Amino acid sequence: MNTEERIKAIGKEITRVALIDALGSILVGLGLYAKFVANGNAFHPLLNDGTVVNIMLGTGAVIIVWGGYKLFTLSRGKLSLKNECNL
Repeated sequence: MNTEERIKAIGKEITRVALIDALGSILVGLGLYAKFVANGNAFHPLLNDGTVVNIMLGTGAVIIVWGGYKLFTLSRGKLSLKNECNL
């Protein structure tokens, strides 16, 4: 695999990680809505359960942290490959 193909593969991996990271943001958003806005009258019955909401917040936060780390490392790798290619 040459450098340009590796850069393209990293770009696809960045897109995949960004989509997974978006799901984490959705979980956190729904969890915050259920915790602070809904007050037991959410649009879905699961959002009225405190345990489910806490799990959503925790899982979403872990996904966001993982996504941020992966995006950072992949972006650094892509940048180093681009710099290597330009030399």
